[in-house]
Amino acid sequence: MGIAERMPKRPYVLALIGYLAIPMVIVAGARVFRLLDPEMARGWADYTRGYHLLEMARRGVLMATGGLALVLWILCCYLVLKARQRSLRWLALATAGSFGFSVIAALRDRAPAPGDLYQRFIGKLKIYWRVPLEIAQFVSVWWLAYEAMVVQRELEIRYESHMTGTPVATIVEQQSAESGMYAGGEGMEVLYLVPLIYLVWPVLFNLAGHLCSRRSRVELGDR
Repeated sequence: MGIAERMPKRPYVLALIGYLAIPMVIVAGARVFRLLDPEMARGWADYTRGYHLLEMARRGVLMATGGLALVLWILCCYLVLKARQRSLRWLALATAGSFGFSVIAALRDRAPAPGDLYQRFIGKLKIYWRVPLEIAQFVSVWWLAYEAMVVQRELEIRYESHMTGTPVATIVEQQSAESGMYAGGEGMEVLYLVPLIYLVWPVLFNLAGHLCSRRSRVELGDR
């Protein structure tokens, strides 16, 4: 089996790339938003006009950033459906965010690639095995996303403590005082990580399967 046959379908790869681009777009938009400080109009001949223009530009950047992120999200869902040759009616689930993507990710590929071991595996499962598997995967993905967020939070706290010399306990106390803001950000991280895990999981499954198959062939050849 050639390398090309082991690779995910092109639409699936593009879906993964597009999804990974979402945080980059948001970060870039946030930086431009901060750079467009309306107070820069102090050096302009017409301060009022300059202030309003910069304020409008900031709002435009904010709207463009959110719109582009939304387009990338819908495109990601569309490409996953296209890769698995499913009806575009499933695209309505994109409005449900990460929960909707959990359903899209569970859809079986109607024409899997020859090297797609994951689709071959779930395609052989009976319905009474497939349903518990998808439920277990749903719980595992959300648990893993939450734990990844917790690990990231701990690493950020320790990094900040190391860079500023502030005790870890003090940083934790400060974050607890602003728990609402941090909880919102951490919730968004979990919601982002869930589809990412769903996208990466079949790729890792296929990679592990091909490595195991290759090792088995090598061991049989040595006998």
